[in-house]
Amino acid sequence: MTLDRRSLLGAGAAAGLAVGVTAGARPAMARASAPHRDIGLVSGSAIDQAPVLQQAIDAAAASGAPLELPPGRFRVGPLRLPAGTRLIGAAGTTTLEYAGGGSFISADDADHISIESVMLDGAYLPLDADGLIAITNARSVHLTRLTLTRSPTNGISLTRCAGSVADCNITNAMQAAIRSIDAAGLELTHNDIADCGNAGIQVWRSDAGEDGSIVTGNRIARIRADGGGSGQNGNGVSIFRAGSVVVSANRITDCAFTAVRGNAANDIQIIGNSCARLGEVAIYAEFGFEGALIANNLVDTAATGITVTNFNDGGRLAVVQGNLVRNLFRREHEPVDKRGHGITVEADTALTGNVIEKAPTAGIVIGWGAYMREVVATSNLVRASKVGILVSSDPGTGACLLANNLISGATNGSIRAMDSNGDPTGAELVQGGSSDKQLSITGNLSV
Repeated sequence: MTLDRRSLLGAGAAAGLAVGVTAGARPAMARASAPHRDIGLVSGSAIDQAPVLQQAIDAAAASGAPLELPPGRFRVGPLRLPAGTRLIGAAGTTTLEYAGGGSFISADDADHISIESVMLDGAYLPLDADGLIAITNARSVHLTRLTLTRSPTNGISLTRCAGSVADCNITNAMQAAIRSIDAAGLELTHNDIADCGNAGIQVWRSDAGEDGSIVTGNRIARIRADGGGSGQNGNGVSIFRAGSVVVSANRITDCAFTAVRGNAANDIQIIGNSCARLGEVAIYAEFGFEGALIANNLVDTAATGITVTNFNDGGRLAVVQGNLVRNLFRREHEPVDKRGHGITVEADTALTGNVIEKAPTAGIVIGWGAYMREVVATSNLVRASKVGILVSSDPGTGACLLANNLISGATNGSIRAMDSNGDPTGAELVQGGSSDKQLSITGNLSV
């Protein structure tokens, strides 16, 4: 919410009274446009100023007024926000540095919380909370133009919350920059996130169900996987059990694993994201999901561009359309999972109008062993890849239609059957030479 500060200053706020000033420290006043007692904050002091600031927060919230903080750097211990808190920093020049003592900024069962234009420095001090900001069971939460850094856990943690996190800069969180659990209507937009230990943005649910969060317009870079594992860490955007989430128009680069990873996430939409330099699969829809729309994304440099997988666990039903995937690589150091694929799909999927270039294993991979059913792959362009299209040859697979695809410069066959190890087998099939009645190959061109 935009506030007219001239109006606030002109509302008759009383002059502040400086208290607790130490030698050599300048007092800076916290002002509230409400008839409560003003207090003094001491910029640069080593003294924990949480008691002074907490009193001001409580009084301002009780009166329904915003609390404006002055410029300066203030060491504070735990602060608890009551319902109706509106905390406003001085155009990004107000820094609250965590002094230790449990949590930093927290709220529980407190609606209508707004924090704007404040920098929070966790100083990597031990934190008995899930984030520098940890809010639970709250509606109309709005966190805007914040800077958060050096968190030993997450930057922002929201549990069963509704509202927005917008235009924030979050760096050097040892877990995730933003973590949402069981959202009740959340928008995460236009945030700048970098150099985090395990994730950029997590939208998770305790149990599978509709979530509806919107993750759009964020910049996410350099996400590590300090916690290890096979994919639960190291992702730019991680959607777990959360249904009907939209992930769109994000720029995501240099993640240890994945740019956008949907795990057991029904009806996920992954649209128009720009992804580069990913250590594993750039865009994932995996495990027990039904419904994924993956469209108009750009992937440049990853072990695999896009994967729709785990039909063995119920992963099915997708549209993969209009994506540009290029410059794939193989992970030769991995004993088994080397990849080098452009786009891979398994069940109940339409794959159309995609462009794949430079896939060192195969441009398109359809099915895996017996796990393939009702796939349509039409009007795709595969260039400069080892194999153009691989399709499972297991006798237990379902139907597959390959039509009107153009394969250029394939060095080991344009369309080949694939054995259970993922290796090409049998003759070239681009002219429709398969005797499998479940497999239709027509109108494809190899050049």
